[in-house]
Amino acid sequence: MDNYQKVHNYLLKNLSPRTKDVIERRFGLEKDERETLESIGESYGICRERVRQIEEEGIGLIKSEIKKPVFQTIFKKFEEQLKENGDLKREDLFLSQFSSARLQNQALFWLTLGDPFSRLSENEEFYSLWTIDPNSLNTAQEIINYFVKKFKTKKELISPEASFEIFQKDFKSKIKLPFNALLSYLEISKKIEQNNEGLFGLAEWPEVTPRGIKDKAFLALKKTGQPLHFTEVARMINQLSLTSQNSALPQTVHNELIRDPRFVLVGRGIYALQEWGYFPGQVRDVIFKVLKENKKALSKKEIVEKVLSQRLVKENTILLNLQNKKYFSKDLQGRYAIKEA
Repeated sequence: MDNYQKVHNYLLKNLSPRTKDVIERRFGLEKDERETLESIGESYGICRERVRQIEEEGIGLIKSEIKKPVFQTIFKKFEEQLKENGDLKREDLFLSQFSSARLQNQALFWLTLGDPFSRLSENEEFYSLWTIDPNSLNTAQEIINYFVKKFKTKKELISPEASFEIFQKDFKSKIKLPFNALLSYLEISKKIEQNNEGLFGLAEWPEVTPRGIKDKAFLALKKTGQPLHFTEVARMINQLSLTSQNSALPQTVHNELIRDPRFVLVGRGIYALQEWGYFPGQVRDVIFKVLKENKKALSKKEIVEKVLSQRLVKENTILLNLQNKKYFSKDLQGRYAIKEA
């Protein structure tokens, strides 16, 4: 029977009015919101512990009814879904298959009634999940620990498909899992998350879980792979829906980028990522670094080419900085070097 509303009405019809009301409110069977023990207790003038006892007694009475075959088909459906996902599934993702909050509440009600199903509450390591085999969590933990180490070494995002290929290669015959099961195991972890493009990475990475304008700007630049004006960075943040509040304002983005060492100002209002090989400083500082790294005098053409790979400026700007005799000297062949102290 797929009509959960009709079925749960049948199961609750023989309960006392108060017990029926408590269960309906606790599970949100008639409304979208589930109510706390405290709020229900206040409406009846009883303590939260008494509400819990009433709920427990009601569940016990209902369980005596659900042994009928017609009800077992519902449990079988849930059990099959969990088996397809490695015997466990993150609660919010498991319930997301239902189109409305009320249907999700009704599904949660059935999971609570079924003997094969166990709920593991959220903790520092995992999100809340449902399982038909608590031992599956041990396997999931082993795989999660492996991928956390992999991400720390590899330091790049991995698609679900690539994750499965890595798992098959490295675990071989040690652990055999279908694709859906591996994804289910990774999804319960708080250390590993998927970004808005569905790629896995460490939750602490800004490209996975951006926090604040700076992280969102970092993600926008990473996505484009090239320097952008701060107004374009702001547009990208809004276009990618990386901010759930007000739109990212260009001036706010500019103020944040100029103070973060991950970003380098490479032109008028244009920023690049330092990890791309750009280094901070004015044009004069870039010339100085170029000459220092080459450890020899360079021609005007060589210096211009190297500086232009670091800065989006006019050639005349570079030549004007080269004329600063306080920092640079020119030999008889027209080559430039750092002026000796």
